[in-house]
Amino acid sequence: MGMQIAPSILSADFANLETEIARVSTADWLHFDVMDGHFVPNLTVGLPVLERIAQVSPMPVDAHLMIENPDRWAPRYAEAGAASVTFHYEAAKDPKAIARDLRALGVRASVALKPGTPVDAVLDDIKYFDMVLVMTVEPGFGGQSFMPDMLPKVEALRAAARDAAHDLWIQTDGGIARDTIEQTARAGCDVFVAGSAVYGAADPAAEVDALRDLAAAAAK
Repeated sequence: MGMQIAPSILSADFANLETEIARVSTADWLHFDVMDGHFVPNLTVGLPVLERIAQVSPMPVDAHLMIENPDRWAPRYAEAGAASVTFHYEAAKDPKAIARDLRALGVRASVALKPGTPVDAVLDDIKYFDMVLVMTVEPGFGGQSFMPDMLPKVEALRAAARDAAHDLWIQTDGGIARDTIEQTARAGCDVFVAGSAVYGAADPAAEVDALRDLAAAAAK
C-alpha cells in the first residue's frame, strides 16, 4: 500500500459539499469529522449528512467520531455508509468490542488517540484494529498547529506492527501540510488527514497529489 491522503471536509464549503468533494477527487479517502459538543467542545455533523455524502462521494468515507458513547454509535456510522470508522480510545467502554462490531459490518476498524493519551494504551491490542489514528493536534477544531512531539507514537506503532506481523495503517490528523508531511511519513505514517492545506490551495486535487508524492518520497 502506498501513501494515502484523506482530505477533511471540515475545511470545505458546507454550502456546496458535493462540489467540494469533487474538487478532491484525486484523494484516497474523504475524511468526515463528527463532533458532539461533549467529547470535544465543537459541534459538526452526523449520521444523515454522512449517509448522503457516502452516496455521492467517489472516494470511500473515513468517519472520525469525536463523540461520547462510540460503543453505541460507531456501528451506526458503518451502516450509514462509512468504509472506515475511527472512534476515540478515551471515549470507549470496550475498544476491542467496537472493533469487532465494525469488522463484522465489513468496514475498517480504527481507534484514535488524543495527544495526552500514551501509545501504550493500544500497543498490545493492535491486531484488533485496522488503523490507529495519532492526533497531532487536540481534537475539536481545524487549523491548529502540528505537534511534532506526537511522532514517537507513530514510530512505536510502526515498530509494534512490524513485530506482530500485522498490516496496520497509521493515520495522523492535525496540521498536515507540505512542511509537516515528510517527517510524519518518515516516522511511519501512511494515511494523512489534511484539511486546510488541501481546501486552502488554489487547486485542491493537485495539492492532494503533491502531498502524496512528498510522503512517498520521504518514506523511501
